[in-house]
Amino acid sequence: DTASMGGPRLIFDHQMCMDVAARTIYVFGGRVLTPNSGVSEERPGCLGGLVGTAEPIFSGLYSYQVSTNTWRVLCSDNQPQPASSPVLRSRVGHSMLFHPIERKLFIFAGQRSKEYLNDFFTYDVDSGVVKQISDGSKRQINSLPAAGFTQRATIDPTLNEIYVLSGLSKDKEKRDDNVQNSFWVYYINQDRWSCVYQNENTGEQYWNRMQHVEPCPRFAHQLVYDHVNKVHYLFGGNPGRTCLPKLRLDDFWRLSLIKPSHSQLLQRCKVLIRTFRYQELAMTESLTALHYLQTALSEIIDHEDQEQTKEFQQLASLIFQDKKCNVDGDCNSHEHRFKLYEQLAVFFPESMTQPTANLLDLLVTELVPL
Repeated sequence: DTASMGGPRLIFDHQMCMDVAARTIYVFGGRVLTPNSGVSEERPGCLGGLVGTAEPIFSGLYSYQVSTNTWRVLCSDNQPQPASSPVLRSRVGHSMLFHPIERKLFIFAGQRSKEYLNDFFTYDVDSGVVKQISDGSKRQINSLPAAGFTQRATIDPTLNEIYVLSGLSKDKEKRDDNVQNSFWVYYINQDRWSCVYQNENTGEQYWNRMQHVEPCPRFAHQLVYDHVNKVHYLFGGNPGRTCLPKLRLDDFWRLSLIKPSHSQLLQRCKVLIRTFRYQELAMTESLTALHYLQTALSEIIDHEDQEQTKEFQQLASLIFQDKKCNVDGDCNSHEHRFKLYEQLAVFFPESMTQPTANLLDLLVTELVPL
């Protein structure tokens, strides 16, 4: 009985991390199982909650010292906190990671009653200081993983990176839950999120075709990280199909993130620019374009790469296509060059490119009664 020892009560859907060096386990969140609770059928999967007549009770933050077999409450869910300090709100279905070098807990997302949380904060295990990284507000929504629960997260303390594989998210503008594939990386030193992969396909036929190519969207899955070999392993989960509510997955996947070098990125940018230059020449000066294709463009193509070679060989056909320029030589170059700019902007930090946020999100509207 951990509660009798000063630890958490009987809880579920909580998160645990261990500080191996200090031999300390940290437990945060989870919903307290009370005698008057009943089993809920409100959503499928292993996260089925408990409901009763009373308001749900959530567990706070606890530490357990292995060497002395002692529990200590670090922060209760209903504990008053200073106005200047961020509120440590307990939840279920969240992600919690321990950074052994910075000695901080990183806590992200989850669900509290019917509220889907999208905040992100840290807890310093030595000082007890809570720091809010983001509050998940609307103007940040496009640069953060979607609000939801049972997403899975891992951490690489040497690279100072946190990885999040999406779970079951909630669109506030829709009533239905949403299960989509996305993989995010949070760069701790830069305080920046980046979506490195996203697939918004939801059709069952599509994922039947892709079942041996990539894992289908899911929640309540398990994800572990081998920080030595830099490899993730994914197993099982719930695909969230309404037509098959009891369907569970038993597939096993390996994920390796391959980051291109600076020279590879530079080569890719050169290919994009010179390919566009060739396309412009092909619309007006066929002979000049052919010479440019055989020299300037050919020299930066990796001819050992089958995909690059195939794309390069197909470019020659542009010379023989009907020219779509008007009498003044206008080939919609402004529109095409803007598309090229957008392709190149992907390789640069946001501080060096134009804003991607919607200007309407920056406007604050106030309704005044008449």
